[in-house]
Amino acid sequence: MKPGSTTLRLLFLSVIPFLTDCATKSQPAPPADAPVVDAADAVDELDDYGATVAVSDPLEGLNRATFKLNDGIYNFVFRPVAKGYEFVAPTPVRKGLGNFFDNVKFPIRFVNSGLQGKFGRAGKEAQKFGVNTIAGFGGFIRQSDKIPALTAVPKEDTGQTFGRWGVGTGPYLVLPILGPSNLRDAVGYAGDYVLNPTHWGLFMKGDTNDWAWIPGTVDTIQSSPDLLYYYDESCKNSVDPYLSVRSTYMQNRDAAVKE
Repeated sequence: MKPGSTTLRLLFLSVIPFLTDCATKSQPAPPADAPVVDAADAVDELDDYGATVAVSDPLEGLNRATFKLNDGIYNFVFRPVAKGYEFVAPTPVRKGLGNFFDNVKFPIRFVNSGLQGKFGRAGKEAQKFGVNTIAGFGGFIRQSDKIPALTAVPKEDTGQTFGRWGVGTGPYLVLPILGPSNLRDAVGYAGDYVLNPTHWGLFMKGDTNDWAWIPGTVDTIQSSPDLLYYYDESCKNSVDPYLSVRSTYMQNRDAAVKE
């Protein structure tokens, strides 16, 4: 086994934009006075999900199977990793690392803002990067938050760029390990990957040096607690976690394209 193989596996298992642990985790017992949910009400809730946003899901059977497979992986691999990271890294350290990697990913937001013709937004991204890099010790401190004009700049990515260009979402997909997506965003991942500086070491050195894997691995591990939290919130009290995640993902992406 070559030296980098273990790190490669860790990175592969870590690059998920949406960690999930909802479908199979055990639920706490409800209180004695908890209301009983009528079966008809549960069906109505599922119908509401379908009415909320039109989703093309011709591969639903396969997607559901992948969803369950991913859930098992996330439950037994990623959640322990996230909990371990939270245990060993104090909150200020986690916040600093999150700020640093968000700052490093400036090219994704800058380039896609420009490709969408949002040049004012691209300029703000450049300003944020300069302020945080110079005054924020390389981005560990988000000094741009102190500048009102730079506090709420929407993030752009390649999938959103395709959407602004009029490319449809295509069918909804649940990707192995990667989780919820659609055909447009799945293709967009490639663009984001190339524009992400944490991967540039791999482009220059290949997988022959372990150090080339370190930035991406650290980034994905440090982001895992927040991703778990967001996913748990999206499927909290859900009758069907699959539908909840699908609806949340598609609505969020639709809003991001229009923003």
